[in-house]
Amino acid sequence: MTRAAITGLGTAAGHNVVTNHDLAKTLDTSDEWIVERTGIHERRIGGSCLELGAQAARTALKEAEIDATDLDLIICSTCTPDQVFPAVSNRIQNELGATCGAFDLNAACSGFTYGVSLAQSQITAGMKRVLVVGVDTLSRFTDWDDRTTAILFGDGAGAVVMEPASSEDRGVLSTYMGSEGRFADLLTCDFSDLFIRMDGKEVFRQAVRVMVAASQRVLADAGLKAAEVDAVVPHQANFRIIESAMKRLGIPLEKAATVLDTTGNTSSASIPLAMDSAVSKGSIRDGDLVLLVGFGAGMSVAAALLRWGK
Repeated sequence: MTRAAITGLGTAAGHNVVTNHDLAKTLDTSDEWIVERTGIHERRIGGSCLELGAQAARTALKEAEIDATDLDLIICSTCTPDQVFPAVSNRIQNELGATCGAFDLNAACSGFTYGVSLAQSQITAGMKRVLVVGVDTLSRFTDWDDRTTAILFGDGAGAVVMEPASSEDRGVLSTYMGSEGRFADLLTCDFSDLFIRMDGKEVFRQAVRVMVAASQRVLADAGLKAAEVDAVVPHQANFRIIESAMKRLGIPLEKAATVLDTTGNTSSASIPLAMDSAVSKGSIRDGDLVLLVGFGAGMSVAAALLRWGK
């Protein structure tokens, strides 16, 4: 099987910083209360999916040293598109000057990892260059008078270029995509309301469970053990969820890449944002075994295990 490797990575964040202290001016909350329960200090809001997604994509293309016209496919993961249709990916394709196929997928916060899995399958089938974009502007669907959700969400984008790995010991080793529809009502945003509604306690409980199960699945499929993982890039929803999942996996917490303290929950953008930060800090290096794992509304879950390097 031809393995797909990440050859370019780019991110973009919402325009404006909203701190916990800002929220405390209008909500019955405090910086201490929010940090203790979520690990979030501030979040970035503002910008459209097209704007943020295209910005992240341009950086990824530049790092991969390819032109947009070299792309065979654009996959955009988002649950907050700028329009009902056309797809955000169509707009991004035009903005970049690409000539390839493009489509959106909605797997909520696990969508980026779904996209990585789909890109892997397309490269196995013969494509050479696939752009995966994860972008969400959750602030547009946040009830800023609801303390339980207003403290959580932000806007952002991340993008990766995926190409056939240049060596057999690099690239995607295994992937998993799952769904547990019986928990669909735990986290919703309905047409009749257009605000995010969440059963926080139950989302927490189920999120830890599915993250651990998905991680164990891709490790087993690759014939590897948790102790061999060098870095984990989890969905950035809540630091306590990450902490609990890492503990159950038996992987030291310091191996988890986190940015939610400054970004909040950016849904599809959260994993590439954390991955970009970890690469920049040197926490992910060539040859490292990297685990991506996300969960979201649906309840959707996805994981990907890859050996870092082009």
